Amino acid sequence: MSQLNLMSFRETSNFVEILRERAIRQPNVTAYEFLLDGDELSARITYSELDRKARAIGAFLQSFGCSGERILLLYPPSLEYVAAYFGCLYGGGIAVPAYPPTSTRLIPRLQAIAKNAEAVVALTSSKLLDEISDRFEKVLELNRLTWVATDALPKRLETLWKEPQITWDTLAFLQYTSGSTSIPKGVMVTHGNLIHNSKMIQTAFEQGTDDRGVIWLPPYHDMGLIGGILQPIRKHRNVSSSIREWNRNLFFVHWKAKR
Repeated sequence: MSQLNLMSFRETSNFVEILRERAIRQPNVTAYEFLLDGDELSARITYSELDRKARAIGAFLQSFGCSGERILLLYPPSLEYVAAYFGCLYGGGIAVPAYPPTSTRLIPRLQAIAKNAEAVVALTSSKLLDEISDRFEKVLELNRLTWVATDALPKRLETLWKEPQITWDTLAFLQYTSGSTSIPKGVMVTHGNLIHNSKMIQTAFEQGTDDRGVIWLPPYHDMGLIGGILQPIRKHRNVSSSIREWNRNLFFVHWKAKR
């Protein structure tokens, strides 16, 4: 592979600009589809719909003074997660993807992440919040967070959004290790890192505007997030799939180019 010029990657500084451009130029084009059990289409979202939801979440975070703050993302694989991740970027916050604590044994890992990241807000869905809220009463690091169900935000909140000041060196998210062998450790990822990495993936995979991708990796996994959510925004539409428990350990990414 030939050496790539880093400066060529700087045609845009962040994914907020990319999604905003998509929403303006291709408002009705499908950005993502969610497949229930891997084969049943259960939801889809266009660029304009995603942009609107991201602006609403971003506006809420801005009103709460969350620019530069760490924001936990706790969702099952879903389009709500996609909107929440972009909402963090739109709000100038630092996303902290984490596995949703659907069982008590996962609480210590989430507690360690929340403490280490110094998170101030946790974004989730109304359904999941109802299911897990009673588990946090005695866990200081989680009880002190402001918990927000993004599917219950006030209508037209997106009209209050203001574009954040994002540079190449602004932190975009913290990626934590699994914590299976020790306390989870976080890696700081900047907007510049994401654009640089995305461009290299695009070049290596020879991706074009007609390509479609299928991904079964969970979105809180670094490859699931970058390969399944961020990469498709650059050049093509993505199909995001969720596999049930029987297949949860299958890591599979498939890119198919139309030539």
